[in-house]
Amino acid sequence: MRLDKYLWAVRLYKTRSLAADACQCGKVKMTSDGRELKPSHEVKEGERYSLNLDQLHKEIEVLAIPPNRVGAPLVQGFMIDRTPEEEYERIRMARQYAFEKRDRGVGRPTKRERRDIERFKYE
Repeated sequence: MRLDKYLWAVRLYKTRSLAADACQCGKVKMTSDGRELKPSHEVKEGERYSLNLDQLHKEIEVLAIPPNRVGAPLVQGFMIDRTPEEEYERIRMARQYAFEKRDRGVGRPTKRERRDIERFKYE
């Protein structure tokens, strides 16, 4: 099975074209040697991949190759999530502080305030 089709089938990406774009942009790598993988890479059982899903750096191991796209409860039979717990904790903390609260009636942020907010959130 092709890598882009596998990533779509185990529900890591919503569409196959998003999975292919992620591969082409270098967001999917082989964990063992760090090389970037093409969408046409042939998936084999036991391989480990690292993916960048927005701000989350996910690591997965292939258990089996699904025949088609599988339902969410069945994904566990086809891959193991090897992502460290610290990574999920980092995302939880970022989401907790990502919400900006503005006083009622203050209006939209100015361009300068918006840049300060973005700099604070993503650096």
